Amino acid sequence: MPYGLQRPLYAIVKRARFICAKLALCGVAIAALSICPRAYGDVGVILNESLDTSVARITGSGHSAVYFSRICPDGPVKLRMCRAGEHGSVISNYTSLGESPSFEWNIVPLDVYVYGVADARNRPLVGTEKIKGLLEEKYREEHLEPYCEGPSCVSSNKAEWKEMVGADISRSMYVFVVETTLQQDQELIAKFNSMPNENHFNGFTRNCADFTHDVINTYFPGATHRDYINDFGMTSPKAIAHSFTRYALKHPGARFRVLHFAQVPGTIKRSSECRSGTEQLYHSKKLLVPMALFADHELPVIAASYILTGRFNPERELEEHPSAEATEIEYEIRDAKSEKDAPLTQELKAARGDERSRFLGTPQEWKQHRADLDSMIDEAVRMEVIPDRAYLDRLFKYIDDAGTPSTGKNGSVWMSLTDNDGKKDVGVSANNILAQDSDASLAYEILLARVNRMLKSPKHSRETMPQLKDDWDLLQRARVRCLWSRVQSTTAVVHDDKAGATANKN
Repeated sequence: MPYGLQRPLYAIVKRARFICAKLALCGVAIAALSICPRAYGDVGVILNESLDTSVARITGSGHSAVYFSRICPDGPVKLRMCRAGEHGSVISNYTSLGESPSFEWNIVPLDVYVYGVADARNRPLVGTEKIKGLLEEKYREEHLEPYCEGPSCVSSNKAEWKEMVGADISRSMYVFVVETTLQQDQELIAKFNSMPNENHFNGFTRNCADFTHDVINTYFPGATHRDYINDFGMTSPKAIAHSFTRYALKHPGARFRVLHFAQVPGTIKRSSECRSGTEQLYHSKKLLVPMALFADHELPVIAASYILTGRFNPERELEEHPSAEATEIEYEIRDAKSEKDAPLTQELKAARGDERSRFLGTPQEWKQHRADLDSMIDEAVRMEVIPDRAYLDRLFKYIDDAGTPSTGKNGSVWMSLTDNDGKKDVGVSANNILAQDSDASLAYEILLARVNRMLKSPKHSRETMPQLKDDWDLLQRARVRCLWSRVQSTTAVVHDDKAGATANKN
């Protein structure tokens, strides 16, 4: 299951016991047997960060999509309930998917959308255009061939079905999640499977954020809406995420939480934080100068609108609500304060801090990881694993330029490189980078560069603590494997030298 979407077992048990206890106290223990444990599903607003391409260079708006935990694709244009072992899906629309006929929306498995692979264990650890292109073509061959055969779909950069394969290779994303009932999911499936799927995309009235608005409001009428003032009448991805967050926090039973997927380190330009209309004008120097020249009277109004009503920080929401349990503790703190129960309030605040730290880490943890990595890099230089520290900043480009990616039978990604030392094969997926056939030295270099990039990144571009710990575990294992292979290599050279010297004497 993808990172961040795993519901801790203790949390499920705790919640189930809590519900059962409440029902028992009310004298309905028999009803509790049918409710505990209860089935649950999730729906979430996905806020993709902005890319430095096309109109996004000017608007900084990003992209919006919808996540389902219990609804899965029955092909790219039909929905069904998920089966055992499936992890949900993502549905979205674009200017043009490039397919024939011209569909308004596609739905893809969640792992494909986030990582570009059918199984999250095969997720790539390096992000390049070559790797993303490889994963896109594999998905097209397996799932889109009936609808995607001509050049306008297969090879055109305007075919935006490609945006739904390995999105975290191109950009970071946040997911704002609440629970759904089985009936709500079934009604959504029936609605979308019965309605026409024809593209009528319009940037002003029928864009990706409008599509997300329609899907979410099918579940929760009035939950999302435009920000008319700050987006100048349009619907923006950030406005949908903002309004949905406000709605969720007004409903304690929603079990609201925010998930985060960081952009994969690599050669693709880093994505940037999403902005609303007035926010983009407020921050952008490119737009501020023309505004000052031609609309100087409007500038104070724009600035005031953004400062008073347009501020919404996805990263701050993640820090406040990294899990449903953290959100529930917030409500409990509010109740304890209203009861003026100071000891309980302090106890709950400590519990909230622990829950947040579990997902986000503490400043001390991040600082310690940076210090430990510095020591590891110094050791790698001394052991001549890498020539110098700056080498790590060049490594991804070298791999992209010299390497040719391919996929294994299980869907994991390999990279073949040829240099002065000959041909090398290295796994660049989480489940094969330490494989027997993966070059030990290069695998260690890749993980050093990956973790180094993450630890240097701003918060909106870095992993959560559980994700970093997984990377750190791979890094530690790669270090041992690399150093051991070098010891074996040195031993073999010494042995050969001794054997040669003996032969010469004879």
